Amino acid sequence: MIRIRGLTLGRGARTLLEGADAAIAPGERIALVGDNGSGKSTLLAAIAGDLSPDAGDVDVPPMRVARLEQSLPRGTQPAWRFVLEADAALMRAEAALAAAEAGGDGHAIAQAHDDVLACDGPSAPARARELLDGLGFGPDEAERPVDAFSGGWKMRLNLARVLMAPADLLLLDEPTNHLDLDAVLWLERRLVRSPATVIVVSHDRDFLDRVAQATLQIEDRRLVRYAGGYSACEQARAERAMQRQRAIAAQQARIAHLHAFVERFRAKATKAKQAQSRLKALERIEVLAPLRATRGIDFEFAPVGDCPDPLVRMEDVACGYPADPGRDDAPARAVLHDVSLTVGRGSRIGVLGRNGAGKTTLIRTAVGELAPLGGELQRSRTVRVGYFAQQQVDALRAGDTALAHMQRLAPDEREQALRDWLGRFAFRGEDATRPVGPMSGGERARLALAMLVWQRPQLLVLDEPTNHLDAATRDALADALAEFDGALLLVSHDRYLLRATVDAFVHVADGGVLPFDGDLDDYAQWLLARPSPTGP
Repeated sequence: MIRIRGLTLGRGARTLLEGADAAIAPGERIALVGDNGSGKSTLLAAIAGDLSPDAGDVDVPPMRVARLEQSLPRGTQPAWRFVLEADAALMRAEAALAAAEAGGDGHAIAQAHDDVLACDGPSAPARARELLDGLGFGPDEAERPVDAFSGGWKMRLNLARVLMAPADLLLLDEPTNHLDLDAVLWLERRLVRSPATVIVVSHDRDFLDRVAQATLQIEDRRLVRYAGGYSACEQARAERAMQRQRAIAAQQARIAHLHAFVERFRAKATKAKQAQSRLKALERIEVLAPLRATRGIDFEFAPVGDCPDPLVRMEDVACGYPADPGRDDAPARAVLHDVSLTVGRGSRIGVLGRNGAGKTTLIRTAVGELAPLGGELQRSRTVRVGYFAQQQVDALRAGDTALAHMQRLAPDEREQALRDWLGRFAFRGEDATRPVGPMSGGERARLALAMLVWQRPQLLVLDEPTNHLDAATRDALADALAEFDGALLLVSHDRYLLRATVDAFVHVADGGVLPFDGDLDDYAQWLLARPSPTGP
């Protein structure tokens, strides 16, 4: 039993937890949730023993602890070997065996062999490769050195090491941030089967709903426990907010608005499973309106008005990367072939597929960042496109403030109007004049969203927009997208966002793009039933 008694934790001059109490039973899977900056990662560090409390106790019985590292690994060993080395007991047994063999000590050799067998050593390389396969690494990639991978893939290697290490307690801080939906579904199944105690910090509600048996919410510097996953916690908090009669007028206005929208969608929704899934998500948004009226961030997209139809039409298009004129060994490289896709005025399309299958290549071609390598692509010249991707977030000027970014975007607008706009995205008062450089990833993503929404897009093309966003901002984005009356092309591993916002899916795989006739539950079943694309 892990017991937290009277815990006080601070960061600098700021107190994050004060007099907090909680208990976690052996084998429980716990979601740890709270606003950005509320102290979730700090609490994990205290549980791991890396941080001493300012007051109170964190009583963790002797156990093997595996914690997801946030620093990027370096090394020249193959990826599978890097993962294998997370099993410290096996590494000690292998080192003892090598030393015994070098010394010719028969007794020591026999003992070392027993130790290797006790660690299930003969199967360890296969288990390491299985973990890499589940997280999206192909057989060839498993042989590549660690230094050859980008940051996102290195974070996947860190996650694989956590799952490889024999552990009684898993501490996972945002494990899904760099995963595609296929890998998220795989990780869910893995964690549900694990006998270890699991404490996971995540803003992915569907992931938490399926993995967590209970939720610890950081509220007012205390730990409040709720039964069930994120949705159950949210529902309980919504009921409590209702009981307190907080912000009654705002709540009723929000409920009326969403109720009217749900009824309009119900009137025109087909019986397709995707449309029905979206209808259920919209109804859920309506039920939770009282809680969300208090979240501190709320925005909506402007009506799109008159716009052409279709907005984008692709016929037998080859999507990929052009040749490098300066290099004879870098010819044009097609990632997707014979792509036919039409994005109409009211299209709401979710893009499914493994990382590396070509989802980002598809949408970069659709918005014009990449020229087609073949086929016919027609894009309306007048449509206003709102494109959100990590490169847009990374392109924000570190030395400029949020207000300066908005002033550059709208130079003729009054400063107060821009401050009011930023306030809708939780940049209030001095927050609007803080430089972007020290901001968290979630704050920078919020600023990029504020700039995107300002431009009144008619076509939204979003590539993993919820990465680094906290739960309140994710909910605000889901609400706004659900009511957006333009076209949407969405790549996301966030199933709640997909259910609430899209009506149709396409699947990117094996160099092609095909419609997926089903909803996300069908997709999860399809993934379970299909043979592994990279072998056992």
